[in-house]
Amino acid sequence: MTDTVVSSDRKEVVIGFERPFCVIGERINPTGRKLLMEEMKKGDYSRVEADAVAQVEAGANMLDINAGIPLADEPAILAETIKLVQGLVDVPLSIDSSIVAALESGLSVYKGKALVNSVTGEDERLEEVLPLIKKYGAAVVAISNDETGISEDPDMRFEVARKIVERAADFGIPASDIVVDPLVMPVGAVNKAGASVFRLIRRLHDELKVNTTCGASNISFGLPNRHGMNASFLSMAIGAGMTSAIMNPLHEEEMTGIRGADVMMGRDPDCMRWIKKYREPAAPVEAGAGGSRRDREGRRRRRA
Repeated sequence: MTDTVVSSDRKEVVIGFERPFCVIGERINPTGRKLLMEEMKKGDYSRVEADAVAQVEAGANMLDINAGIPLADEPAILAETIKLVQGLVDVPLSIDSSIVAALESGLSVYKGKALVNSVTGEDERLEEVLPLIKKYGAAVVAISNDETGISEDPDMRFEVARKIVERAADFGIPASDIVVDPLVMPVGAVNKAGASVFRLIRRLHDELKVNTTCGASNISFGLPNRHGMNASFLSMAIGAGMTSAIMNPLHEEEMTGIRGADVMMGRDPDCMRWIKKYREPAAPVEAGAGGSRRDREGRRRRRA
């Protein structure tokens, strides 16, 4: 059993083999969201605030924070966003950037133990990011691609993940602080993408004994009824051993799939979270329908 512990200054979350699935809210990301990008660039964080609160209310256990805005001061914007969001919600954050200076800026203001998104298998990237992970005592998402790109062969992606885990150990970073992203391909373009990633997730679970995550919506890119496809993928990935995903918790179909998978995997004792969420409210008592149980039974007999 492997547990990856992350925290804010108020709350601890554990990503783990025997734990409920961890939902990492993806919406605080200006990529593909032109309006959010312009607002963040101008210092308007009202949409960030609304997205943070809405995602947590919808069931996100963590939030991913990205400030990748072209021609903007990403380190400053990322740090400002992290401080703002940590003041609004109590969940831990994933600090998401491809720029090392931005990662350090975010880590320097973060309160708690963050998840850093991400490091890849390129030697230069490992030498830049892993010392930051050690310095700030963070956990890290390890993306299973390297200088050769993203291999369609899941065994090659496994070897990249193994390399990152081994290199991290050289810096004193335990495997429990590494969450591997096996890289989900669009199943509409690569027909075996689902089967391949499930096999890879099982190997990462059984052989490397690391937790896993992914960008869940990648699987359905280009297909109709994406939410239905995402829900199917998530429930099957959980069955294969995946322990978290970066996704949109506002899509109830996907969240239902996750909650159901937690029940089936025995991670919702007595189905209590499922019952709490989906139990139908008690029917209202009609006026004049009161009285004792004996009276009610008598009325039913007389009607008969």
